[in-house]
Amino acid sequence: MDIRVQQEAFDLGAEAGAFATKTSASGAVVTFTGIVRDTAEGTLDYMDIEHYPGMTEAALRQIAHDALTKWSLEDAMVLHRIGKMRPGETIMMVATAARHRKDAFEAAEFLMDFLKSRAPFWKKEVTKDGSAWVEARDEDEDALARWSS
Repeated sequence: MDIRVQQEAFDLGAEAGAFATKTSASGAVVTFTGIVRDTAEGTLDYMDIEHYPGMTEAALRQIAHDALTKWSLEDAMVLHRIGKMRPGETIMMVATAARHRKDAFEAAEFLMDFLKSRAPFWKKEVTKDGSAWVEARDEDEDALARWSS
C-alpha cells in the first residue's frame, strides 16, 4: 500500500508503471487521475489545497486498508497533491491491482468516491474576482453512500 500527500507534481506514466511492476499475481491494474478543471467558467487562476498533516495520511491509509479488505486486491495506491495547482495539472491518482478486473475497478471507484467527499482536504478556488472554498456536493455524498451496503 502506497499513500502519499505531496506538493510536487507527478508523472502519471511513471507512477502507473512503477505501481504495475510491483504486482505479480494481478490480472488487472486500474488507475485514475484527477485533473484540476476550471469550474469557474474560464476565470480559475488556481486551486489551493490544504490538509492537516498526519490526520490526512492516517485517513487515506485507513480507506486504502478498507479497500484492500473489502475487495481482493494485491495492492493499492493513493497519491494526492496539496498546494497551488493550475487548471490542467494533475491533482490526484489512485491505483488498484487485483486478480480480476471487477475488484480493481470497484476498489478504485470506492477510493475516488472517498477522496471526493470525505478525505480531509480543503480546496479553495482562486479566480480573477476573488476566492471561495469548494463546498461538498450532494452527488459526491450519494456516490460514497453506495459502498456502505
